[in-house]
Amino acid sequence: MAKLPGVAEASDGRVRAAQYIRMSTEQQKYSTANQALAIASYAIEHDLDIVQSYIDKARSGLTLKGRSALQQLLHDVKTAQADFSVILVFDVSRWGRFQDADESAHYEFICRSAGVSVQYCAEQFDNDGSFVSNIAKQLKRIGAGQYSLDLSKKVFAAQCRLVTLGFRQGGPAGYGLRRELVDRAGRSKGFLANGQRKALQEDRVLLRPGPPEEQEVVRRIFRSFVEERKCPSAIAKELNGDGILNQFGRRWTSWTLRYLLKNEHYIGRNVYNRSNWKLGQKPKPNSPDAWIRSEASFAPIVKPALFWKAQKISSRRRLRLSDRDMLDRLRALLVEKGELSASIIDASFDLPGNGAYIKRFGSLRKAYAAIGYYPDSLKYQDGRRAVIATLVEVREEFVDELVAFGHSLAFDQKTGLITIDRAVKVMIAVARASIARGKFPRWGLRRRIDQRADLVVVARMDEDNREVMSYVVLPPARLTGAFLLTGERTPGNINNNQLATLEEAVEAVLKFKAHKARRSLTLPKKRR
Repeated sequence: MAKLPGVAEASDGRVRAAQYIRMSTEQQKYSTANQALAIASYAIEHDLDIVQSYIDKARSGLTLKGRSALQQLLHDVKTAQADFSVILVFDVSRWGRFQDADESAHYEFICRSAGVSVQYCAEQFDNDGSFVSNIAKQLKRIGAGQYSLDLSKKVFAAQCRLVTLGFRQGGPAGYGLRRELVDRAGRSKGFLANGQRKALQEDRVLLRPGPPEEQEVVRRIFRSFVEERKCPSAIAKELNGDGILNQFGRRWTSWTLRYLLKNEHYIGRNVYNRSNWKLGQKPKPNSPDAWIRSEASFAPIVKPALFWKAQKISSRRRLRLSDRDMLDRLRALLVEKGELSASIIDASFDLPGNGAYIKRFGSLRKAYAAIGYYPDSLKYQDGRRAVIATLVEVREEFVDELVAFGHSLAFDQKTGLITIDRAVKVMIAVARASIARGKFPRWGLRRRIDQRADLVVVARMDEDNREVMSYVVLPPARLTGAFLLTGERTPGNINNNQLATLEEAVEAVLKFKAHKARRSLTLPKKRR
């Protein structure tokens, strides 16, 4: 029996091997049974014992994505979980038809680096690392990828021809439309549901108008957009309010309605090649001049005049506006509505969507700032960020002051307590300002006060929550509420404890520490 070069034998003379099988939708010779039979014959000839099988059924070899068996094989090899030293594959194309031949080589290299060789059973060369085998293998890899490329071009040409003849190519039909299955003679075989595909290659698919009630919803959408000047988000809100779901049984969104409004299927046109996703690539839109169209393929649902009016309105909204024009329109909307938000922008017929403002200016916040608009919601967010930054800053300055005076400190990261000279525990907190109309100011302590602290140093923010206004040093018992009510008539007269600077707060803490030390010295000793 022939032996594989570079493969160590087991104690019983047989080498443990795994087989990898991939079947796509190609010729019958690549069926799983045929591959397994050829691999078994190769294993017997080379005295190999197949102990593991990895099988990808109906999977393209263009990429690693979706090939769970090959992914598992590579994982087992890389993590040393494989109990075999050889991988048997029918031929190079079954390993993959990668468009970059180096990708195929990369996955084989992973196995070889882990001490597992890959053997191609039906090839005319031994994968022994020799110059000749490496050249032959690389040519096979390139040929496998080229086969898929050539096949893709032939299939695309055939699909384009079928579209021009009025047949449907592609995925779901769309709301208000249905896919009818016909045989080669044009006789109907019924309608395909979402997710269903034709079983026979010679059958064809036609687009047909759907149920009358769905057709009426489509016409309603176009009338609302063109005649009533409603934006997609407003139309979606109405449809959802009426309990009307889209073709997938889900609620309508502005995006799905924008797609519907530009879909030429609703005027009886069959359209193909709107996006390019050949050979496992990421989908990317094609320009309209690359689209393949078939006129009058079926009865239109919407009158062409109404459809093209909708396209004119949509293109006007998609015009490339200058920054100044976009901001001028945003400013005019603010004057009209008195406030701005993403939903208000989307509901405006004369403005681009909020996504366009985010893309152009970086965020709605920056677009608002460019027209001098600063809503309360953003003020709250900015104030919250300022509080967090202030807490860190005050804590660091507090520690620096004490270290400068020669005190030893210990900081508990979990509780936030700072222990000074093993004697006094201090907590740093920041209070946000909140001033209700006609009421006294109040400063909220959102963080729970640790009652184990001897003192709490509270940094109080100004009315805009931008900077520290003053400090208050109090024991935790005085800060049990969520807010510090501070005004001229504040109960408990907390205002008397206000300190202007952090240095004064540090001084107050040290005085408390000294007072606590003196008290401990003067306390009478307990009698035994």
